[in-house]
Amino acid sequence: MSIAKKLASQTAIYGVSSIVGRVLNTLLTPIYTTYFAAADFGIVTGLYAYVSFLNVVFTYGLETTFFRFSSQPGVDRRQTYNRIVSLLLLSSTGMAVLLILLARPLLASLGIPPGHEQFAEWMVLTLACDAIAALPFARLRLENKARRFATVRLANIGLTMGLNLLFIVLCPAVLHSSANSWLVGLRPLVQAIYNPSLGVGYVFLANLLASACTLVLLLPQLRDFRFQWPRLPFLQPLLAYALPLMLMGLAGMVNETLDRILLPKWLPAGFYPGLSSLAAVGIYGACYKVSIFMSLVIQAFRYAAEPFFFSQSTEKNSPATFALVLKWFTLCCVIIFVIISLNLSWVAPLFLRRPEYLSGLGVVPILLLANLFLGVYYNLSVWFKLTDKTYYGTYIGAAGAVLTIALNFFLIPVLGYMGSAWATLACYFMMAVLCWWLGERHFPVPYPMVRLLLWLLGAVGLVVGGQALGRALPHGASYVLGLALPLLFVGLVYAIEGQRQLVPRT
Repeated sequence: MSIAKKLASQTAIYGVSSIVGRVLNTLLTPIYTTYFAAADFGIVTGLYAYVSFLNVVFTYGLETTFFRFSSQPGVDRRQTYNRIVSLLLLSSTGMAVLLILLARPLLASLGIPPGHEQFAEWMVLTLACDAIAALPFARLRLENKARRFATVRLANIGLTMGLNLLFIVLCPAVLHSSANSWLVGLRPLVQAIYNPSLGVGYVFLANLLASACTLVLLLPQLRDFRFQWPRLPFLQPLLAYALPLMLMGLAGMVNETLDRILLPKWLPAGFYPGLSSLAAVGIYGACYKVSIFMSLVIQAFRYAAEPFFFSQSTEKNSPATFALVLKWFTLCCVIIFVIISLNLSWVAPLFLRRPEYLSGLGVVPILLLANLFLGVYYNLSVWFKLTDKTYYGTYIGAAGAVLTIALNFFLIPVLGYMGSAWATLACYFMMAVLCWWLGERHFPVPYPMVRLLLWLLGAVGLVVGGQALGRALPHGASYVLGLALPLLFVGLVYAIEGQRQLVPRT
């Protein structure tokens, strides 16, 4: 258990930055849903759906590749770092120039009128900054400098939050303040730095400024960097390992964000009376953020787990360790699913301030469950990373992408954004099952799948029954029920699994 505790400790430290960042980003949702109509928020949601794909392209699997190549015996870690950072500098610069030139057609594809090209330019520059910062962050993880990693991340998060509040809340308040308000004294400064016509554009500008400052904070990890031209003998094995990861990442983004691109294209006109397609995307995107609580755990876990799995791969008992990690990870996610799903009636209005956004709450439990299976998939994917068979990840991700596109095509015209949510769940469930099935043949691990499946089915039954009962009870009683049922479920998990040890198969 000491190994599991070490991983839990690392996850907690990395999770500080990950969870705080996601929480603060979620806390921005009430601001966005207060100051921006659903159609305006649909612009942010749609454009950042493209950002998700471009993030994968800009880094093209080099973070995981850096972990793999730097962990091999006899490898000069500093030289590997220099060459990969040099490669990222060259590729990020080239892609940024190309995308800036394509800013107008990119915005036109989202239905954004000409004159807003600066949105795309700021977005692309942010992508370039983040790509260059990826390797210094990876180096901190490899060197187990979790606190330094968390500090820089938290600084980025704080600056992003502060700039959003400045541009979206404070500056408009100053400009519209009365003559006797203390804010009047700030009006000359605000008039010099603030342009009201940019509107949602300040979301992108705030992210750009924060990403640029993050690069400055990472200078200690870049100070000893020396540019080295990435020669072909170095590139061949590196790209052979990295490119399947990039394709896998792109397939993952298809599964995670393509629905927000397809929804306005395949949603029939007038499907939601009184709402445009962009408004529907805005509602779906805002409700998606309520399901972010599951993603918090998954992201924090991934930061710590990837280097942890590689470091444990040579240990004799590593399969039993991996199985133990999956067991407790899944149980924690099941508990989160139960807590959030049974308390949506009072949790969601805290983040979705306009009534129009609350109409999409039905997607939240489905998306929570979908993200749970995504986390299970990340756990199970250790086998093809440790055996250098990353192309299997590409195959699995591609299968998920095909299923995502097909289900969105058939379900969006019938179910609207509920169809997109069900497509996401079906995709991640299929990917987890397929990854487990292939892993059993290439890298057997004694995962307690039957027990975990029973817990999952029990949680789904509890949520369905609890929600039905809650709708039949008075408001006060439904709140008590939403708190009592998760506590009972946690107690049951602890009573049955708390002292149970995982025994490897013979």
